[in-house]
Amino acid sequence: MLRRLYDRTMRLADHPQALWWLALVAFVESSVFPIPPDVLMIPMILARPSRAWLIAGVALGASVLGGVLGYAIGALAFETIGRPVLEALGQTEAMALFNERFNEHGFWAVLIAGVTPFPYKVITIMSGWTGLPLGIFIATSLLARALRFFAVAALLQVYGAPVRRFIEQRLGLVFTVFVALLLGGFIVVRYL
Repeated sequence: MLRRLYDRTMRLADHPQALWWLALVAFVESSVFPIPPDVLMIPMILARPSRAWLIAGVALGASVLGGVLGYAIGALAFETIGRPVLEALGQTEAMALFNERFNEHGFWAVLIAGVTPFPYKVITIMSGWTGLPLGIFIATSLLARALRFFAVAALLQVYGAPVRRFIEQRLGLVFTVFVALLLGGFIVVRYL
């Protein structure tokens, strides 16, 4: 079953509309969607390493634009949209403390969340809610997401063939590790 799913994902990654789907996923992931764009980006780069920089650029642009939507949700619609999203991620108790201290370290919070598997949408919504200056938010988001997406693109462009062989030979292990990391990210968010 995993092999069929992997093969299908690799075929879709090479589809002419794949960049549009990546843009959509990267955009909504930054404000409400729980699945990171890496799920599409990595197979797309493995399928077409020559397009690694284009793929990373699309993910970057869409992610930062989606981050601005998340910021707007936090600033303009926190009670109706932002709070329910954060409650779904288990962040209700931390919101008050977070609000008091966030802007002191807002640059670092956005940078760390933008680079790591920490759900970026939490930071985008909280940045708007706490009133982090929009310019700082956008500049830091650009830096963080560029570091993340272009580092992945560079590594896959250089080591793509061996990585693809490794994934194909150990698909079950790779899938298990990916799911564990994804769940671990949600657990960290819930209990921090």
